[in-house]
Amino acid sequence: MGGTMTVEGGRPLYGTVEVPAAKNSVLPLLAASVLCSGPVRLEQVPRLSDVEDCLAILRAVGCTAVWEGEDIQVSGPPVWCRMPLEETERMRASVLFAAPLLARLGRVETALPGGCRIGARPVDWHLSALEQMGAKVSQAGQRLVITAPAGLRGAELCLPGPSVGATETVLMAGCAARGLTILHGAAKEPEIVDLADFLNRCGGKIDGAGTDEIRIEGPCVLHGISYRPMPDRICASTLACAAASARGWVTIAGCSPSLYSPVLDILEGAGCTVMRGTSSATVGRMGALRGAGHLVTGGYPGLATDAAPLVAAALLSAEGKTWIQDRVFEARFGCAEGFRAMGAAAAVRGRTLELEGGCPLHGADVTARDLRGGAALVVAALGAAGRTRIEGCEYIARGYASLGEMLSALGARIV
Repeated sequence: MGGTMTVEGGRPLYGTVEVPAAKNSVLPLLAASVLCSGPVRLEQVPRLSDVEDCLAILRAVGCTAVWEGEDIQVSGPPVWCRMPLEETERMRASVLFAAPLLARLGRVETALPGGCRIGARPVDWHLSALEQMGAKVSQAGQRLVITAPAGLRGAELCLPGPSVGATETVLMAGCAARGLTILHGAAKEPEIVDLADFLNRCGGKIDGAGTDEIRIEGPCVLHGISYRPMPDRICASTLACAAASARGWVTIAGCSPSLYSPVLDILEGAGCTVMRGTSSATVGRMGALRGAGHLVTGGYPGLATDAAPLVAAALLSAEGKTWIQDRVFEARFGCAEGFRAMGAAAAVRGRTLELEGGCPLHGADVTARDLRGGAALVVAALGAAGRTRIEGCEYIARGYASLGEMLSALGARIV
């Protein structure tokens, strides 16, 4: 996907689309592969820019990381502790490589990770957990230096909040640490369960993933496996919201509706027809939508923060008001500027996006400011009359390998 996308709105969507593997699962799995003594093969991985950055990090520390068709093969132990600055600074998930590299080499040099500009996402919870497990953290210029020459040790930890990334860091560190690690206040997202399943199948001893208390018996000798990551529930949410915005009848296959049921519940309450199967959902919309009232994001199984802009985009023209409060990031709704350019009555007050509803949308020139906000502009453009030109689509490419192609296969007109 290039830097610009043009969407001709007003065309309903029909057909079936398969959900790819989850970006938010693939990235921690690539980091966890560093802990494995044998080759790791991740199957059916989408070609995302964040995935490519992870492969660059693996290669920079001495691992072999190659595409084999639609799969990724990672092998060889890391030999260098210094992570590349460019990829590290560009991607938030780069912090996930700290724990496995520290466990294998006793030292890791990294930079403060970057990502989308949706608010502060400090790594201090990751670093604090590692320090409680025996690591020492210092700063040298642009780099963070983390050392554990005597190795990591098990500890009883309590996170200040249910951070997905910090929970994943503790899972990986705990597998390498001596003794029992108990994590209180863990995040419960399905991607954490997927990481724990991967590590357990490699030889780990993790119990409680998906609950707020996780126990890890270490140290574990992990071997390589072939593994298929879980489906992308945020991509599934995007497709559901696209069907609601554009109208039509779309079946979203290969992803259990339970993984994104809050989105489906909201769309159904707003007037869409939603039919749920075991591993698929069908979303249809023919008539007008209703505003959803007050919505609040939260940890799983609540409304995912990543899905909030997408739901907003589907409800821009609904009859009645919608308020969406995001409790995770203070700048989640940078897409509101683009919504207004398309004719929506959208205002951001603090962490809350307020939609007046009832406004017909028209095409406009807009700019993506972040990954999910960019996808939300595409969703809104599908329901707008005329042509919308979206700049900044490199953000969208961080989380969607072929969003334009998927939507075009359903009948959208996208260049």
